[in-house]
Amino acid sequence: MLAASGQMQQVSTVFGHHQSVENAGILLALPALISQGLLQGADKVYQSLARGYYGLEHILLLLAYMALLRIRNPEQLKTCKPGELGKIMGLDRVPEVKCLREKLSQIVLQNKAADFERYLSKQWIEQEACLYFYIDGHVRIYHGQQATLQKKFVSRQKLCLAGTTEYWVNDQQGNPFMFFIGDLNERLKDAIEQHIVPALLEDTKKIALVADASQPCFTIIFDREGYEPAFFYRLWEQYRVAVITYRKNVKDTWPGDDFKTIETQINNAKVTMQICEKQVQLGTHSFREIRKLSTNGHQTSIITTHPYLEQAIIASQMFSRWSQENFFKYLIAEFDFDKLINYGIEILDENKQVVNPAYSRLYQQRKKLIEKRRRLEAQLLEAMENNIDQSINESKKWIQKQATLKEKIEELRVLVKEKIDELNQTPAKITLGEMPEGMRYNRLKKESKMFMNIIKMIAYRAETTLFNLIRPFYNNDEKDGRQIIQTILSSNANLQPDYQNNILNIAIHSQATPRANKALKLLCDELNQTETIYPLTKLKLVFNSGAF
Repeated sequence: MLAASGQMQQVSTVFGHHQSVENAGILLALPALISQGLLQGADKVYQSLARGYYGLEHILLLLAYMALLRIRNPEQLKTCKPGELGKIMGLDRVPEVKCLREKLSQIVLQNKAADFERYLSKQWIEQEACLYFYIDGHVRIYHGQQATLQKKFVSRQKLCLAGTTEYWVNDQQGNPFMFFIGDLNERLKDAIEQHIVPALLEDTKKIALVADASQPCFTIIFDREGYEPAFFYRLWEQYRVAVITYRKNVKDTWPGDDFKTIETQINNAKVTMQICEKQVQLGTHSFREIRKLSTNGHQTSIITTHPYLEQAIIASQMFSRWSQENFFKYLIAEFDFDKLINYGIEILDENKQVVNPAYSRLYQQRKKLIEKRRRLEAQLLEAMENNIDQSINESKKWIQKQATLKEKIEELRVLVKEKIDELNQTPAKITLGEMPEGMRYNRLKKESKMFMNIIKMIAYRAETTLFNLIRPFYNNDEKDGRQIIQTILSSNANLQPDYQNNILNIAIHSQATPRANKALKLLCDELNQTETIYPLTKLKLVFNSGAF
């Protein structure tokens, strides 16, 4: 009643004695969530929510629990027992869908997601002392009708589809640091130079080797999408940022005798490979080129602006890039990564330049006409070759076919010239204000997507932390290590608060296999050493593997 009438800031967190609480194993993730800055970061950037039953901490914890329990959106809370989830949080019940949506709106309307993300990325980078960053774009496909978005090639579907590009920064193991959501499908190198590099320069101030001018402040690794030698040179000259990437358009082959065998480590696995390094001139700039020789003779070329990094480390860093691809794949499958959080569009600055849709359309038409003409020219060449050894009667047929093909080819040449003339008269780029109003690009509201991305980043990093705790003691961890963490977190548990000694005993029920029970015991022992206090209480969490 007090909450409903606005006379209470938020309800107190009080745990009761409960047996076999569904999904109570999720409390094992709480120390990891807190260590990743879920509550500390939010407290620094967000204001308290409006007076009511649920406070900011309750909503943040619930969203993180939902992500780890694979409850993918507020609507799926309808399939869960609100009282059971409430027991885990020391509440009577968790909010219903409408209430949770209202609380989310109060958070989103503060427009603090960018500050939240910047605070967390700085903390994570400094904690890990990371100076190698993987950057890649992910296209979030849009299937709606309300927004007018540019089309982008989606590699996983081999199609050009409307969508928004998100550029993510991860470490070598795939753990995310930050992301940038583009307005108009910006190119990778533009996102790097205009947004990501300035943010990383700020975040690495305390750990970068700024005193040694010959060493880079940090190194970025990305794929061929951002390939441009002049861009690599500019990053080094202006920001002292080194680049490692694949080289495009490699036409020469190095002698096999130049390669030597080395051993390096790629994603916790020792790998033996044949490597060779040479200096290469690309345009007006010189770069280090490292090539890996495969058993089938293929040479994979890597270039870098890092002046001193060893060949083995360069190869290890470059070939570890798949950890970021695996990160995207995992989040799409497990965290509903591409989910549209809310509906609505935002108007963009009319002075922004974009590729002229009319120019793109004419360019594609010209390309198709040229392809068609080349196919006919190939048929003409075949007809001419077939006519050489034919008899006089057969030759007449081939000559007639050649004449028909020549006529069609000439028609296509005329059409191609017309398209070229139209292209020359059409500007390649225009401003948004110059586009017809019905076709003018806009963008999806991104504040709520940014906020939920942050929650999923924290949840993923927390799950990774738990996974790394059991990795040294768990066989076949690469195959199903994360799966066993998911199973443990969704286990039932008994809750027994001891308010005299300020302890919350949590007994996780037995798992289905001995190895899972072993992993659970290891987790409990490790997490008990953190002496985590449950938020908004004085209760220290004490985990036990087995009912008491």
